[in-house]
Amino acid sequence: MTLTKTPICNFGEKAKDFNLLSTEKKKISLDMVKGDNGTLVMFICNHCPYVKAKIDAIKQIHEKFKENIALVGINSNDSTEYPDDSFENMKKIANEKGIKFDYLVDEKQDIAKKYGAVCTPDPFLFDQNRKLIFHGRIDNAMNPDDTATENTMQKNIEKFLAGEKIEKDFEPSIGCSIKWKGQQT
Repeated sequence: MTLTKTPICNFGEKAKDFNLLSTEKKKISLDMVKGDNGTLVMFICNHCPYVKAKIDAIKQIHEKFKENIALVGINSNDSTEYPDDSFENMKKIANEKGIKFDYLVDEKQDIAKKYGAVCTPDPFLFDQNRKLIFHGRIDNAMNPDDTATENTMQKNIEKFLAGEKIEKDFEPSIGCSIKWKGQQT
C-alpha cells in the first residue's frame, strides 16, 4: 500500500469523456451518467483499505444526491498485478456491497491518466456544464480506521446545489496509489 495525496488540478476544466464497461456488462459513457446538476467521477478499486473504509460514505453520497448529481466509480488498477481488482471481482464487490451507481473498469488506464487521478479514492466533482468545481476528499478521516467528523464531499455538494461557493475547491484526498501497468510493486 502506498499513501498518495492527489495533485492540484485545473478548475473549470471539462470532464473527460469515456466509454467503459460496467459491472452490469454495459458500455457507459460520460453522457450516460450526467446528472441534472452535476457529475461526480470517483476513481476507486476493490482492494484499497481507504476505499473499503469509504464505501459506505460513497454509497451515502449516491443515495442522498442521486436526483441531482450522477456518480460513477472507475477502477483503473492493473488487475494483472492486483487480482482483487479484476473485473470479475468488481462485479462480486458491487453485488456484495450493494453498489447502485455505475462501477466501470478502465482496463487501459487511459481515463485515469486523462483525469490526472493518482489514488483511490480520488473524486472529481463537475457542475452541470461538466466543469470541475471540486477535487478532493470524501471526508476528513485521513486513515482507514479514523472516524470522520466532517463529510467534506456532501458539504460541498450541498453548497453547490444551494448556489453557494465551495470555499476550498481542492482538499487532497489520501489513499493508495493507482496501480499502473508496469509499475514496480
